[in-house]
Amino acid sequence: MSLSPAFLDELRARTSLSTLIGRSVKVQKAGREYKACCPFHNEKTPSFTINDEKGFYHCFGCGAHGDAIRWMTDQRGLPFMEAVKELAQAAGMDVPAPDPRAAKRAEQAKGLHDVMAAAQSFFEDQLGGIDGAEARDYLGRRGISDATRRAFGFGYSPDSRGRLKTALKDLGEPMLIEAGLLIDPDGERDSYDRFRGRLMLPIRDIRGRVIAFGGRILGAGEPKYLNSPDTPLFDKGRTLYNIDRASPASRQTGRVIVVEGYMDVIALAQAGFGEAVAPLGTALTEHQIERLWKMADVPLLCFDGDAAGQKAAIRAATRALPLLRPGMSLAFATLPAGQDPDDLIRAEGPGAMEAVLGAAEPLVERLWKFEQSAAPLDTPEQRAALKQRLSAITEAIAHPDVRAHYVHAFRERYDALFFARPAYTPRHQRMTGARSGWQRDRRGNWKPPLPPAGNEARAIGASGMEQRLLRAILASLLRHPEQIALHREMLSGLRIGDPLLAELLAAMIAASFGKETVETGALLTILGQGEVYNMAKGMLRADTFTFTPHRMKADAGRVQRDLDEAIRVMAQGPELEAALAEATRRASDDLNEETFAEQQRVRQLKLDHDRRLAELAQSEDIV
Repeated sequence: MSLSPAFLDELRARTSLSTLIGRSVKVQKAGREYKACCPFHNEKTPSFTINDEKGFYHCFGCGAHGDAIRWMTDQRGLPFMEAVKELAQAAGMDVPAPDPRAAKRAEQAKGLHDVMAAAQSFFEDQLGGIDGAEARDYLGRRGISDATRRAFGFGYSPDSRGRLKTALKDLGEPMLIEAGLLIDPDGERDSYDRFRGRLMLPIRDIRGRVIAFGGRILGAGEPKYLNSPDTPLFDKGRTLYNIDRASPASRQTGRVIVVEGYMDVIALAQAGFGEAVAPLGTALTEHQIERLWKMADVPLLCFDGDAAGQKAAIRAATRALPLLRPGMSLAFATLPAGQDPDDLIRAEGPGAMEAVLGAAEPLVERLWKFEQSAAPLDTPEQRAALKQRLSAITEAIAHPDVRAHYVHAFRERYDALFFARPAYTPRHQRMTGARSGWQRDRRGNWKPPLPPAGNEARAIGASGMEQRLLRAILASLLRHPEQIALHREMLSGLRIGDPLLAELLAAMIAASFGKETVETGALLTILGQGEVYNMAKGMLRADTFTFTPHRMKADAGRVQRDLDEAIRVMAQGPELEAALAEATRRASDDLNEETFAEQQRVRQLKLDHDRRLAELAQSEDIV
């Protein structure tokens, strides 16, 4: 069976080599590459290097070298076709069926590269000729230098239905049609040139080979930009414009910039930003995002500040959510309204562009701002709708650790927006009367001094009782991990002062997002060795706490009810302190029967809460 070079190249491109090798060997990141101890010979110091971008591994010790297919045959011992089939299944590709004509098609695919190279030469010649005068004038008006023009391979397609077809007739009309250079209307009428009267830009693959073209119209007409159709060489959803030049540039700068179109990329490159790429007339796809992550952990998406540009940014953000993993994200830089990169650089210079990139927002912040501004937030129902939209975002994130952190980040922002209380500032009043500190209300009656407000931002665990109850809750969750998901939302909102307890809770919440219910032993394995692990092991000792749910034989219904109350009481502490601070502030600013009564009411609620907290933390029975 013969497999085409195009199929094998696509298979290698879709395979993350570090992930593949990481299933058998422990790998660690080292700059833009990964390192490991070589699996082909015994060594203690890693000399085995994996380069995802170039798609190969190499051992400087024994000389082992190869790609994903070679790994499967040499390390796994699979026959070539079995290796290809296994990789193709993982990449979601179908292995071509045996076909005696496969070799002929592979040869034709090779020929398409020759066709595209010939077309590129034709377009470049036309730009330098008489017919290219208008295109040269346009480049001059745009400030495109001769060096930039040569580097990007600008060309011109004459405004004729058959100039290219005639110039490349020796290559054969079928090949020109298959390459997307000619349009074949219906098989009966003559084919004709696809690109006519346009400034031409070659689109290259990662190896620098021309695989397609983009053409910009010079006069009136639509579409403004015209791309080659999908061909055996070109899939616009998997290709990024300027990938061949931006890839090495990104290794020097440690970043990659994504802009909206060809001319944005070219303007940035001319200004010294060689690491810029652009999608090809479509929204950023999952394949393109994965390609970007091979160049930089956090690509910078720089779109226009108008509605269309921001809509494109949110589409990209939403599409990235299921793909997020630790360390891999997106950041968003917004250009001033009405300006593209070329406008900004011309008006204010490269420094202004650098400032825009330096102010890029993380993905989590961009999503929060978008949803916060998407609809009014004046009523409880509208605020609840915001919470639902944020929940839909977090549910789209596949990686459990990343999802847990997004849940926490959105919860913090939501609470700060709707539940934050202004800081208490005492109002100094002139005091008179029989007792220092007493105040007179509007009716002339004396009222006792107001108790001081609590620290509204205090983290949970500051008091001994809270610390005891918190540890009892965590011990219960360790023994009954199926309860974590049931209480996850309220647990995510707890602000815990002790960093070890906070880390333990975060690990349990992250584990609860898995498809299967995590067990106690698996939780301990996730924690690994260290202080948090030792603390968790100590919590599991039967005589450590008196809180009921820690008992191994407690029935599930009782455990859930006990935890419901314990977690609720734990969460209410900071909320009641904040409410007491606000009620105290209002009464201090304007003492009257209403404000005094409200302050006393909240104070009593706080006393009742503290009493229940003490009961839960000290008694053998939670109810």
